[in-house]
Amino acid sequence: MFAYIIRRILYAIPILIGVNLITFVLFFMVNTPDDMARAQLGAKQVTPELIQSWKEEHGYDKPMFVNAKAEGVDKLTDTLFVQESLKLFVFDFGFSDAGRDIGNDIKQRMWPSLELALPTFIIALITNISLALLLVLFRGSALDTSMMIVAVMIMSISGLFYIIAGQVVFSKIWHWVPISGFESGWGGFKFIILPVLIGVFGGIGSGVRWYRSIFLEQINQDYVRTARAKGLSELKVLFGHVLRNGMLPILTGVVVVIPTLFMGSLIMESFFGIPGLGSYTIDAINSQDFAIVKAMVFLGAVLYIIGLILTDISYTLFDPRVKLS
Repeated sequence: MFAYIIRRILYAIPILIGVNLITFVLFFMVNTPDDMARAQLGAKQVTPELIQSWKEEHGYDKPMFVNAKAEGVDKLTDTLFVQESLKLFVFDFGFSDAGRDIGNDIKQRMWPSLELALPTFIIALITNISLALLLVLFRGSALDTSMMIVAVMIMSISGLFYIIAGQVVFSKIWHWVPISGFESGWGGFKFIILPVLIGVFGGIGSGVRWYRSIFLEQINQDYVRTARAKGLSELKVLFGHVLRNGMLPILTGVVVVIPTLFMGSLIMESFFGIPGLGSYTIDAINSQDFAIVKAMVFLGAVLYIIGLILTDISYTLFDPRVKLS
């Protein structure tokens, strides 16, 4: 297994280089270093001297991919892409274009993101699996059909609608919870409960349908018919056999999601004023802060790759037939 993990890490290097390359190309297709300087300087009358000084201070005066003025290997290494990419691979995120320590910001903002994402993830997982098992238990009935119709309706409505509707109903009309804001510790429960419930409800349609399809695929297998023939009740068949054997496809989605919880929810955090990594990324995009954008994209790619590796490892724990080599 150790050799497998090392091999997957080596495979990840060209993937991360490609992700970083795409980030550079897409960002600088929309923005130029001069535009970024004007946005950060914020003055109405910005002189070319000020722009050049800002670019030199932040390293944006270097050529993007090829330095024609350099010689030898420096033609490729003395460029903005290589200089900035090397820092990322040692997790040196440096400073934002506005002068903030990105690494320190990530350490501080990951906790609000986790306080929102972790309960949403756990509650949604338990709710979706429980409802899916209930529908499989009553498969083909009016309850199953009506719940599937409701699930499709929930999926068909934008998550943005649930956020706005929740804020209007529960905050503006009923005044049950604050409309936005954040506070650490138990005092912040009133700020977190509404976005958590909205996150759970918004994903319940797709979640229930997906888990239901997994369990329905298992319910017709030979081992289920054998369990019924031995006299086991339908509940014991569902929870003792179907749920356990459906864990592999469930793990595929669950384990990959866990590392990305650190990245937060872009829309949810922005609308509810939660100072997490999601709102941090949105603010960086709005302010054209490329240092933060590339750091967050790189970190997201690393966490996703870790999730895939954890998924493969977890397969060996739940299915002895799977061997990593």
